[in-house]
Amino acid sequence: MDLLKVVTIEEALRLLTEHFKDYPLGTETVPVYKAAGRCLACDIHAAEPVPGFRRSTKDGYAVRSRDVSGASETLPAFLRLKGEVAMGASAQAGVGPDEAVYVPTGGMVPDGADAVVMIEYSEPLSERELCIYRAVRIKENVIAEGEDVAAGQKVLCSGRRLGAADIGVLTSVGVTGVEVFKKPSAAVISTGDEIVAPDKKPLPGQVRDINSYTIAAAAEALGFEVLRTHVAGDDESELIGLVKECRDGCDITLLSGGSSVGKKDYSVPAIKAAGDPGILCHGLAFKPGKPTIIADAGGRPLIGLPGHPVSALLVFGILGRKLASLMNRSPEAVEARVTAVLTENVAAAAGRESWQPVRLEPAAGGGYEARPVHGESGLISVLSEADGILRIPLNSEGVSAGSEVEIFL
Repeated sequence: MDLLKVVTIEEALRLLTEHFKDYPLGTETVPVYKAAGRCLACDIHAAEPVPGFRRSTKDGYAVRSRDVSGASETLPAFLRLKGEVAMGASAQAGVGPDEAVYVPTGGMVPDGADAVVMIEYSEPLSERELCIYRAVRIKENVIAEGEDVAAGQKVLCSGRRLGAADIGVLTSVGVTGVEVFKKPSAAVISTGDEIVAPDKKPLPGQVRDINSYTIAAAAEALGFEVLRTHVAGDDESELIGLVKECRDGCDITLLSGGSSVGKKDYSVPAIKAAGDPGILCHGLAFKPGKPTIIADAGGRPLIGLPGHPVSALLVFGILGRKLASLMNRSPEAVEARVTAVLTENVAAAAGRESWQPVRLEPAAGGGYEARPVHGESGLISVLSEADGILRIPLNSEGVSAGSEVEIFL
């Protein structure tokens, strides 16, 4: 029985890497203001230094540090005030011995000056005289030309998923359009005669569709573009045709339900018919999520997820994150995590890695307590109520109450 030939999560991820690390995802150029969340398809180099001139980080006076050496409230330094630098304009006059020029935050530091004294440590005595009450070191409150980015420097690498700060880097070096990988397209299929649309009132024995929506939302969050969602009944020939159609039109096809070995579980024959080499593994040493299928359908990934909503969402979180990184040639996103103290014993499934949803609560002495959220894998409210996941390694007997554990948010 294929279902019993389970593989570990690590082996499943290795199979995905082996088959899809060179997935031929196309590229496109998008305006930089629309590039957040997209993955770069090329390295970005700076054509010029940033900043392109020496800038002040404070409102104050540009000076030669040697002229205010030893200055204090009881023994101030007296300088000649030569004027000021206008914001957004070049400095017109340099700073000579015992001279100072007013510079606003972000303004250009005049030639000859090597530091800026903050305005609160100064006092104008007249239009031409200035009193300084504090010494400064060389380069204090000054950003050098090219200190942020040097001319020719590689500022962003191909494969990087762009965040808000990266958009700032791109605009700082004059990039207005950027080449990114196209979003991998996805199709999501929920299977089962019992499934009805969310706007329908279920009859006895029926349930509203959850998986099409949760998996599609999770896929979009990982950078996929969901082009199609379907609900398919328990009809083998219908499902075979639908899977082939989705495979032809999308980069990745995701099925939920029908991956076990019941009488009307038709995901296996549908996936087998979708293309060679076909099923790579059927069964994941993971709770919840054992009846998982990973397949290579003619060079395109096809994943058969469990039908239970919690299982389907957790398994896709593992496999989808890996596929997103492989297709975009990007490192996997770092998962946020916190340390907490477990409030009760949590048992582990023999021979499988176990994931336990938990709710985080403030601990009396600081930090967090992790309180398990119990429920079957068919109850989506279990994940909705949880703040994170406790991962229990393969072959562990469980975790005892009072243990300090790592929670993946």
